[in-house]
Amino acid sequence: MNLLEIQHRMFTAVTQPLTSGAHMQSRTRDGRSMHDFAAEFIRPNDRLSSFERLEIYNRQYWFRLLDALDEDFSGLRAVLGGRRFEALCKAYLVECPSTSFTMRNLGARLESWLQDNPQWIRPRAGLALDMVRLEWAEIEAFDAMAEPALTPQDVVASEMDPKFNLQPCLRLLALHYPVDDLLVAIRHGRPERAMASNAISESHEGWRVHKVVRQKAQSIFLAVHRVDYSVYFKRIEPEAFSVLNSLRAGNSLSAAVAAAFEGRNLRESETFSTVQDWFENWSTLGWLCRPQSARTEIISSSRRQS
Repeated sequence: MNLLEIQHRMFTAVTQPLTSGAHMQSRTRDGRSMHDFAAEFIRPNDRLSSFERLEIYNRQYWFRLLDALDEDFSGLRAVLGGRRFEALCKAYLVECPSTSFTMRNLGARLESWLQDNPQWIRPRAGLALDMVRLEWAEIEAFDAMAEPALTPQDVVASEMDPKFNLQPCLRLLALHYPVDDLLVAIRHGRPERAMASNAISESHEGWRVHKVVRQKAQSIFLAVHRVDYSVYFKRIEPEAFSVLNSLRAGNSLSAAVAAAFEGRNLRESETFSTVQDWFENWSTLGWLCRPQSARTEIISSSRRQS
């Protein structure tokens, strides 16, 4: 048996789901005895059998993945409850196993998987999906690339009808529930695991979730952004959300503003003042960056000069 075959067998065994009692399965996926399978490539020692040695890796693999999802999606856990969340995560990992070198990407397919498997989040599907979108956006905003930001002076000095790029790490969400407030409250009220039991923590979280569930669905527009390696949530007006999305799609400022305020009976001066305030705020927060064409021109000019 060569190294590649050993690696394949190890991977097959380690990634096989645990039993309901959190132990390694007694049989492989094709029905063979797991004891015999383990003995083919793992030696026993004076304390553990081949099966028991392999089981250590099998259990640690699953415990680590489940713990990572629990950490990344604590808001979804609060919405569903601990037991249901754990069952959901196991089902998700069976159908969407990790294919990345980094644990960061573990939940990348969770939203789409839940949309295809809504039975795991009923009757709170809308709230659960909003929470997943927010928590995944937070992960993306934290470690996505950031370009050099435009300053307020850059914005003022821009051409008559400019095109602005948005920071790659900026995420824009259209939501139906105030999951931003809920997630902040959950994290603020969750004690350290060593200081209180999960039962007490879930009781407080359940009360907060129930308050949100009783609310009528509403339209909430949220920007998830990064400042000095910390991620923040900022609610924005529907028109601002429209302008930002339009700019991200490559439209000019005038086209983005016209589409956002279409049908609104506002004086031109009011619209101008509102948009001016937005851009002053967005540039201060670093949401705007130099368009790719402009960056290319700067690079090309510097190369010509050299």
